[in-house]
Amino acid sequence: MRTLGIVVPCFNEEEALPETTRRLAAVLHDLQEKGKIGPDSRVYFVDDGSRDGTWQSIRGLAETYGFVRGMKLSRNQGHQSALLAGLMHARGDCLVSIDADLQDDLSAIESMLDAHAAGADIVYGVRKNRKTDSLFKRWSAEWYYRALALMGVEVVFNHADYRLMSRRAIDALREFGEVNLFLRGIIPKLGFNTATVYYDRAERVAGESKYPLRKMLGLALQGVTSFSVFPLRVITFLGFLISAVSFLVVCWVLWVRFVAGEAVPGWSSILLPMSLLGGIQLLSLGVIGEYLGKIYLETKRRPRYFIQEVVARDSQEPGG
Repeated sequence: MRTLGIVVPCFNEEEALPETTRRLAAVLHDLQEKGKIGPDSRVYFVDDGSRDGTWQSIRGLAETYGFVRGMKLSRNQGHQSALLAGLMHARGDCLVSIDADLQDDLSAIESMLDAHAAGADIVYGVRKNRKTDSLFKRWSAEWYYRALALMGVEVVFNHADYRLMSRRAIDALREFGEVNLFLRGIIPKLGFNTATVYYDRAERVAGESKYPLRKMLGLALQGVTSFSVFPLRVITFLGFLISAVSFLVVCWVLWVRFVAGEAVPGWSSILLPMSLLGGIQLLSLGVIGEYLGKIYLETKRRPRYFIQEVVARDSQEPGG
């Protein structure tokens, strides 16, 4: 019988963890009763350097419940690194990743397991709609997915990090060594058989969102610069375009200066470089600098995370 591991990255989720554990326990019990998973299935909480009592809560839950495992990273590494740490160290024939706020519908896990039993190595949890989002978040998220697709980045529309992966897919994921992690773009590159399960998104069980606008923009930039050279090609196109426009402006300036005779002395030499080159150069340098920064981080090959501590009532299962 299949063993299921549920990986839950946590950052300042002290308020949500008791209810999250209760609901996950009910899901595991129900799936075991139906014979879809084995009794040694587990939940793996990964503390991403939280500043509240998240780790103390995880420790208490792991010491109380036999199905709970805890893993604490040495410092805050970000959601993607915490999720990867859980996937790399959790045990199970298949692993499901889900956020601690439980906005993702837990009932979809059973459908994911059914798809896995039918031969899918990766099962994506995809939102049916974005009715629970604000107008701005709904518009920006949908625009972002479409923009990634236009840039050639392979992503699943309206899919975040709620998915099931088989052990074969997890082992393949180990081969990717990027420091700049964007799992939503990496996992589709694994290949293998995939399936999609649609679900409705709910409100948080407790606490506040850990993804403010700043982090959302950072993740968006990570997705673009890690998987697409489209912005660099845009710079090349703009170079040709600006050159053409500059030539036309030069012709106009020369006409004003020598034919119309209406030019103020010195204005042409100031206007041309300031209006046509300054802004585009700064923009181009910024984009190129972003890619150079990515290369810089990758070449150093620094570890993506360190595990400071693990906790489990069954000491025979370290790190999971």
